[in-house]
Amino acid sequence: MPIATHPTTEQPVQRRDRSRFARRATLRRSLRLLTSFRFEQSDPARFYGGIATDSAELIGDFYADITGRDLTGTVVLDVGGGPGYFADEFTEVGARYVSVEPDPSEMHAAGLRVSGSVRGSGMALPFRDNAFDVCFSSNVAEHVPQPWLMADEMVRVTKPGGLIVYSYTVWHGPFGGHETGLWHYLGGEFAARRYRRKNGHEPKNRFGRSLFAVTAADGLHWAATTSADVRTIFPRYHPHWAWWLVRVPAIRELLVSNLVVVATKA
Repeated sequence: MPIATHPTTEQPVQRRDRSRFARRATLRRSLRLLTSFRFEQSDPARFYGGIATDSAELIGDFYADITGRDLTGTVVLDVGGGPGYFADEFTEVGARYVSVEPDPSEMHAAGLRVSGSVRGSGMALPFRDNAFDVCFSSNVAEHVPQPWLMADEMVRVTKPGGLIVYSYTVWHGPFGGHETGLWHYLGGEFAARRYRRKNGHEPKNRFGRSLFAVTAADGLHWAATTSADVRTIFPRYHPHWAWWLVRVPAIRELLVSNLVVVATKA
């Protein structure tokens, strides 16, 4: 079952799940997503295209749960949208897609043109309060030095009753070190130096500069203290029957891999 957080404690409590997405979270889906990771560096369009499709389905399901409507006519903000792989997916379901990305080289890395792309920091979003129906971030929190300031900013720019989806890679999971894993278990700096010695150049995701250690416990703490109404917390790449892993303190750091916090703005 998914996990909800009590408003005054970091400990998650169980809540019966009736979400559309829980029914979509099958073992087949999990295997499809996990096997795509081997293409992240060699064929990013293939990898990110699959993640984009899954993100649009996830967000569409939760938005339908809270509003009874699909994404048609909504304005969706993607925080850390990168080169724009997500744009087509959201446009196809009738949403107006806006992305914000601080790195201009990342914005143009895939040669895609995204008309709603804005250069800016997720930690100081260049938008007014209550501007978006949906605000989400996929695999970005581990790349910013203050990920929970970014989460607070996402809540700020979301309309009352709107949806916030915050998904990130857990540091102690198998993908926490990105291209330097599994050596990151011996320390992020050690893993980065080893990568440089082996490959002759720095990793794309350099620990301490563009890669940071963000834990599952960090996400649960934010969920317990945010002003938003947290609806559920679950491991993104796991089938629904394995979502209980989030409830086990040590296990969740090693096996959750990617934590998703789903909330609505009060």
